[in-house]
Amino acid sequence: MKSVTELNHAIEALETRNAFQDDIIDQLNHEITVHQNQLAELKHQVSLLANRIKENAPEQSGKEEIEPPPPHY
Repeated sequence: MKSVTELNHAIEALETRNAFQDDIIDQLNHEITVHQNQLAELKHQVSLLANRIKENAPEQSGKEEIEPPPPHY
């Protein structure tokens, strides 16, 4: 049977582990928040670039016929 001292040491060890885990969880939560913000900004920038490309692309109003591929020999 474990003594009270051994149980106290085991409890202290568990409390220490728990404190470190809480700290790590807080750090990971912060990193996820930062990455989510960066991802949202990148999505916005990609959307802006796609719109600019669409605006600057030459329009094919006449729908010129595409030349058929040459026959194979």
